[in-house]
Amino acid sequence: MELEGKIIQDLGIQEGVSKAGNAWKKQEWVLETFGNYPRKVKFTVFGDRRIEELHIAAGQNVRLSVDLESREFNGRWYTDVNAFACTHLDGTMPSMGMGQSAASASPAMSPFNPAPAAPAAPAAPAFGSDSTDDLPF
Repeated sequence: MELEGKIIQDLGIQEGVSKAGNAWKKQEWVLETFGNYPRKVKFTVFGDRRIEELHIAAGQNVRLSVDLESREFNGRWYTDVNAFACTHLDGTMPSMGMGQSAASASPAMSPFNPAPAAPAAPAAPAFGSDSTDDLPF
């Protein structure tokens, strides 16, 4: 899934060590989508390498490729939005993640940025008009 918008807040880096003794690092941001009804979406990037290669900062206009995942814990559901690639739309810091190139980036379509509407069909002629078809339907 892809989301387009402006990074409005950097929530900082979190670090820790897993039960297996492996170090981990993640960073979170808030993106505000474009359009008539903008939405705010908190997303996460995991791993030192990925955080560095995406070059995400507050104030940038970006297109994110994200994975959505929900999980249940103690009868409650939680949803994670994990970004794995980023295209900078304002030209500030062109960067791609996971081998994606700018030429292969597709326009973002999501519940927040729906596809443009198809052109309207031409109106049917009114009943009794000069058309050769005399059926009213």
